[in-house]
Parts: sequence; structure tokens; C-alpha cells
Amino acid sequence: MIIMKTDATEEDIQRVIAEVEGSGLRAAVIHGEYLTVVGPVGDERLLDFDKVATLPGVKEAARVETPYKLIGREYAKFLAEPGAHKTVRIGDIHIGNGEPVIIAGPCAVESRQQIMRMAEEVKKAGAHILRGGIFKPRSSVHSFQGLGSNGVKDAEEALSWLKQAGDAFDMPIVTEVRGESMIEMMAKYVDIMHIGARNMYDQDLLVQVAQQGKPVLLKRHFGASIEEMLSFSEYIAAESNKDIILCERGIVPVGKGKSYTRYTLDLAAIPVVHKETYLPIIVDPSHATGRRDLIFDMSCASISAGADGLMIESHYNPAEALVDGPQMVTPDELKDIIDACKTLYRTRKSFSHATDN
Repeated sequence: MIIMKTDATEEDIQRVIAEVEGSGLRAAVIHGEYLTVVGPVGDERLLDFDKVATLPGVKEAARVETPYKLIGREYAKFLAEPGAHKTVRIGDIHIGNGEPVIIAGPCAVESRQQIMRMAEEVKKAGAHILRGGIFKPRSSVHSFQGLGSNGVKDAEEALSWLKQAGDAFDMPIVTEVRGESMIEMMAKYVDIMHIGARNMYDQDLLVQVAQQGKPVLLKRHFGASIEEMLSFSEYIAAESNKDIILCERGIVPVGKGKSYTRYTLDLAAIPVVHKETYLPIIVDPSHATGRRDLIFDMSCASISAGADGLMIESHYNPAEALVDGPQMVTPDELKDIIDACKTLYRTRKSFSHATDN
């Protein structure tokens, strides 16, 4: 990172950027309240740090050891108070460093009637953001792939239903982007671009989604380490898009664990991520457990661990759902979860204030 002096001029900053870009790297510039930091993006061995350190207006040129420096706290400490969290804003909704935000809705959009009813139901239960899959990555080619699998016309119609439902009940919408070919079409409709667990490693997809300028929800791959999740979120940040919402959704279980839960929910990832980065992190207990009867407990545990929100699948009749019925809660169950999590959040916040004092 290249930290500029407080009295550095715009000419000084542009000189540093030119040096970085002249070395074959890109320059990520962040203007803090008191300092400006320039982060070289690319193979840093190409940049002469000793030379950069002598340029006018430069306070310090230092290497950041972590592979996720643009979202790391070491980078951010020059720009904000220690321990500060980023808030991702979607309209009037703020994700991060505040009351947990609840994303809810069916796993898949099945019809206009279904998504309109579910929007009304989850809004009434207390959810803030509406979810619904258009393209569904499935393990079996014989499973329902989402309405988007029928072609562009059906995909766009389903997206329009999702947006109409969100608009009707004043809820931003989020849906998963499964491939590069659909990015531009989906960006016209959705408020949050969702990268699913299976695509966390797709660098080209991450870059192109980031370039849409919309908040990105990035799910941890079920075989990925925490460092890998943060490192791949760096691809988004490197495109000057730091409106990133990380999502813990469980990792591959050990031994016979899959007989009891779909995945193993890594709750320790929540405080670890908060220590390593300023980005918000939410939890998806639906995919982590795969069981309706476990979602209440795991939602409460997630909020107790400090999660900034939850992503919960809900359906008015899970038995009729075309996808993942066993892991979807009813709207009434969703309300119970949200009410309990609000209480837990307030209790945790009061406890934190008490211990700080």
C-alpha cells in the first residue's frame, strides 16, 4: 500500500498512480477522511517500492502480507477508526454494523403468483430483502433448474416478476448470477448480485459482476477456507467495488455428518471475518443445515456470533416447492426466527456495551 501525506496534492496522487500503472499494475485509490491510500493491484514485484517511497506527497510505501489487502483491516486502518465496519447500503437498508438484515423468500421463483404471495408473506414476517432464484445450479441435470433454464425470454419474465414483487412490497431483490452471459440482463432488474458457492472460484464471473456497480453477495464455497473466501472477494474489490456482502453457508461435513446436516455451519467464521476485514458477513442457515427443524437454532446462533444478517429460504407450502422444500420455513416460522434474532441482537449489543465500559 502507498499511504499519502495529509497535505498531498492531487498532482502528487496522480504521479503515484502513473508510477503504479507505468509498472504494469492497476491502482486502487481510496480517499479516507484524513488520508489517501493507493493500492497496487497485480504482481507487486514489478513495482519499485523504494522509488515510490521517495515521490512527493508519499508518507509510506509498505507491503501488505495478506492476499486480501483491499478488504483487509491492515489496509483500512489508515482510512477509518480501528475496528470500523463497512455498511453496504441498498436504498434505505444498511447491511453491517447495525441491526441484522433478513433476506428471505423461496429458493426458486416458480410463478408470478407464487413470488408475489411470498413477497407479501416475508415482508409481513419482518424480512427486509426479497430473494428468489431464476437460475438454479443443481447437482443433477434432471432436477428443476429454475425458470431461467427455459431460455432468455422465460428468464427475463421471471426476473420481471421478482422485481414487480419487490417493488410492490418495497423490498430490494437479490438473485443468483450463474454465468457471465446473463450478467447484463440480470443487472437491469436486481439490487444485489449474488455469486453462489459453486461459482466463488470463477474469477471472470466475479470481475464482470463487480463491474456492474451493484452490491455483490459472495457465498463461501463449501470446500473453501476462510482465507480463500476473502482472497476471492478481493477480485470484486479490485474492480473498485467494495459493496461486498460475504455469506457463510456451511462447509463439507466430516465422516457421516451429511447424514444429519446438509453441511457444517462454520460459526467461528463470523468473528474471524470481522477481525480480518471490515466487510459485513451474513449467514445462510437454510443451505448449511438442509433441515427446517434446525434453522431457528442456527439462525439464533449466527446472530449471537455477530452475523450482520441472515439469508433464509421460505415458502408458504414447503411440501409443494419445486426446489429444496425440506430446508424452507413457513412465513409464520420465519417471523418467529426474526423476532428471536432481534431480541438476541439487542441482548448482545447491551452486553458488548457493558463489557466495553
